[in-house]
Amino acid sequence: MAIKNQLRGIMTLTVGLVMGGIAALPGLAQQANFESFTLSEAAPTANVSGSTNAIFALSSIAGRDRNGNICTGFADTNPDHIMVLSQDIASLTLRVNSNGNDTSLLVQGPNDDTVRCGEDIDRRNPDALIQDQGWAAGTYRIWVGSHSQGQRYSYSLSVSP
Repeated sequence: MAIKNQLRGIMTLTVGLVMGGIAALPGLAQQANFESFTLSEAAPTANVSGSTNAIFALSSIAGRDRNGNICTGFADTNPDHIMVLSQDIASLTLRVNSNGNDTSLLVQGPNDDTVRCGEDIDRRNPDALIQDQGWAAGTYRIWVGSHSQGQRYSYSLSVSP
């Protein structure tokens, strides 16, 4: 009986360590899969591209964003892009163009507690969009995902005031 209890304890510890390691993945993932960019007053826009790798639930990074929106979709564990704001920016729009595929978008920064999520613009154009105010200077991690797990789409991401 003691051996069974020890084995259960080891199994519980192993499962806990594995689950804790998976939960820590977004915090460890700092290197971007694709191009990074910096926005400033002199260069207030950016256009970058990549492809979705829908293996990791965005809800594992954040269940809801700062506005209470549910963060849905699937992406890679690493962010797709790193955006650096050299100064505070009052308003930004991040728009995905994947030729009408069902995409999602998550932006985390300039700290881990500030999250913005976006998905379909509308039923006619399912590409993801985030329009928000109050972007503080700093580094932001951006995940572009697909609404369904396993879907891979090429996309371009445009960022503008």
